[in-house]
Amino acid sequence: MNDLASAPKSERQRKPDWIRVKAPTSQGYGETRKLMRDLGLNTVCEEAACPNIGECWTKKHATVMILGDVCTRACAFCNVKTGMPRAVDPLEPEHVAIAAAKMGLEHIVITSVDRDDLPDGGAGQFIKVIKALRANTPNTTIEILTPDFRGKMREAVEAIVAAGPDVYNHNLETVPRLYPTIRPGARYYASLRLLEEVKRHDPLVFTKSGIMLGLSEQRLEVHQVMDDMRTAGIDFLTMGQYLQPTPKHTKVIEFVTPQAFDAYGSIARAKGFLQVASSPLTRSSYHAGDDFKTMRAARQAQSARMAAKP
Repeated sequence: MNDLASAPKSERQRKPDWIRVKAPTSQGYGETRKLMRDLGLNTVCEEAACPNIGECWTKKHATVMILGDVCTRACAFCNVKTGMPRAVDPLEPEHVAIAAAKMGLEHIVITSVDRDDLPDGGAGQFIKVIKALRANTPNTTIEILTPDFRGKMREAVEAIVAAGPDVYNHNLETVPRLYPTIRPGARYYASLRLLEEVKRHDPLVFTKSGIMLGLSEQRLEVHQVMDDMRTAGIDFLTMGQYLQPTPKHTKVIEFVTPQAFDAYGSIARAKGFLQVASSPLTRSSYHAGDDFKTMRAARQAQSARMAAKP
């Protein structure tokens, strides 16, 4: 965004006070970590170096990352390892369900690495996880955050939506202009089409997408992404500050102020999203359960207003 000061271009950028968080030390954090290790599960909380891990794990909320911890792509912003993944773990779906039951989750978020090496892109494992959760924790609402299933999108989306997730999330990550450098293995309009495809198969599934700020995007570019998302019928928008995980990753161009995030949030709500989360520390699954309840209530209120019209 062109009216905010750029961050220093040093290897170690100093973070502003509003995005500094304390190191995790609580008992709940330790218990969540042990449960994930005992079940052999990976979490995006750890792999993506999420700044909210201490808060979320203390509350025993964790975002499980299925299909291993090695991604077949190398996005410039992502801290997940890149390379040739190992074989898919057949016990993973059951272990995810066990973890959800032991943590007493009302809402669970399941994401994955990109698995371009698999014939279905990993869609079958998402389906198995959804089915295991429905069988073991039927009252838990399920949110999935999938890759774009490059070259296999239609078949993958159709099969996953048929399994019945409550929320289907796929992040656009940034504005179209920055895709060649920030998300080179993906295509902006292909990701939009994926979310449109979800709605085509089941209009009642909530759709969700998010972008990172601080990568040199301009204000009008962000507004255009919002408009594109609304055209695709996306219900829920998340916006958070990009943080550089290591010196080898793309640098933060600017640290966007909380006030600027609030302004973006107000604009997004005016554009008609059912739910908007916009703050420096916002991440796709941060407070996802509470946000899901708010979004569901907003849809119910919207339906009631429509029904009341003459």
